[in-house]
Amino acid sequence: MKLNINDTFNKELPSDPELSNERRQVAQATHSYVEPVVPTHPKLIHFSNEMVEAIGLTEEEAKSKEFLEIFSGSKIYPQTRPYAMAYAGHQFGNWAGQLGDGRAINLFEVKHNKKRWSLQLKGSGETPYSRQGDGLAVLRSSIREYLCSEAMHHLGVPTTRALSLMLSGDDVLRDILYDGNPAYEKGAIVCRVAPSFIRFGNFELFAARNDTKNLKKLTDYTIKHFYPHLDGATKETYIKFFKEVADRTLEMVVHWQRVGFVHGVMNTDNMSILGLTIDYGPYGWLEGFDFGWTPNTTDKQNKRYRFGNQPNIGLWNLLQLANALFPLVEDAEPFEKLLNAYGSNFEKQSLEMMHSKLGLKIVSEENGKLFADLEENLVATETDMTIFFRLLSNLKKGQPDKSLETVAKAFYNPNEINSEIEERWKVWFKAYDLKLQEENDKDDTRKASMNAVNPKYVLRNYMAQLAIDKADMGDYELIDELFNLLKRPYDEQPENEKWFAKRPEWARHKVGCSMLSCSS
Repeated sequence: MKLNINDTFNKELPSDPELSNERRQVAQATHSYVEPVVPTHPKLIHFSNEMVEAIGLTEEEAKSKEFLEIFSGSKIYPQTRPYAMAYAGHQFGNWAGQLGDGRAINLFEVKHNKKRWSLQLKGSGETPYSRQGDGLAVLRSSIREYLCSEAMHHLGVPTTRALSLMLSGDDVLRDILYDGNPAYEKGAIVCRVAPSFIRFGNFELFAARNDTKNLKKLTDYTIKHFYPHLDGATKETYIKFFKEVADRTLEMVVHWQRVGFVHGVMNTDNMSILGLTIDYGPYGWLEGFDFGWTPNTTDKQNKRYRFGNQPNIGLWNLLQLANALFPLVEDAEPFEKLLNAYGSNFEKQSLEMMHSKLGLKIVSEENGKLFADLEENLVATETDMTIFFRLLSNLKKGQPDKSLETVAKAFYNPNEINSEIEERWKVWFKAYDLKLQEENDKDDTRKASMNAVNPKYVLRNYMAQLAIDKADMGDYELIDELFNLLKRPYDEQPENEKWFAKRPEWARHKVGCSMLSCSS
């Protein structure tokens, strides 16, 4: 198994001179060298063929003993030095100081077909940044991350990827609900893949310590390798860099809103400098359409990271990044202009996104009322977001009276649709039909365009939990079934129609299906 190793992060940036693995504050360094813990009985459960090929390997090599050893952390690939990254962050709006890779170890960087990939093991042991944790991960959360990161990619959402999912062969103690009842679970290791795992928090760490020298080194490195079209290490370049990060972050969040994804933990240490969805913890897709929903038990009271607040949190996090980059520019005005533009840019992109979801090509601000009225109707009774928008494409122009029947499968409790709510829907469908009549698209053309942005299949929490339950019993077939299902989320896939369904009632309040903790 030969990889084209092309390490840059741990060669071009300052490392921690201390090689012990004790928890500590690490100063003037972007990373600490650390070796993965050797798992007792590693076993490969699943791998992504796409990512195997992306890093320059074959399917046959992915089934080899060497692949198992390298990507379980059992052996270190020749001429490489694994490391954990140092970063800080704001967690739930509060400054948390130094955080860092507490249960992630970067193995190496690979360059293949002119693309750079950093490969990182999650759940491979302690680092100087593990704080009170053991650096390990459990099968439950590892399955969720493995399936979700690949599913998000095929949905067209900017994301980190996953190469492999393995059992460690070791048991890991976790308190899943933080209620004082810990239990042992199967340990697991996911190999995560991204061009880079640099986060907003990497910059915040140096800025908080007034270490402008290393802040500049990190920023110049990031621009050189991931924003190479930006020339020179000047103040103007740093502003352009921030603008591109803001644009990418906004694009990512708009995609989240489009598919109904809720990240759950939008702390600044969980924000990628490349605008990628990163750190799949207590995430979830909307079941019933609800701007106030969050899947995170830790956020249950304040709902800071609720679905409807994700765009605002994206802006808040960008403000923290702007504060971190300020020492390189020493002028607040250009940052303020870009931050102020975020709001108007979101409104514009959100408007365009809603037009696409409804199959309307003529983008007009006048349609804002149509969208607002739709959202009011969706929350009037519990309505499955994914199913509603997918079925909406089946409407025929000139037949608004049949529309409610067309989307009926999306309603959880049809009996709750009283005469008043039914009348509101009829008014809305008539207004929507008038908009469709104004456009020249045939029904089939509109249906195709709508189905290209409204997925039929998403990784609902109950689906992931079913795969977890089976995997706990040693059956990994459902992981493979869901993995392949979610590679074609916009296709009809009639053989998989059973997954185009509302969350079953048994999953409404079940742990892992409704609310989740950060425990992994």
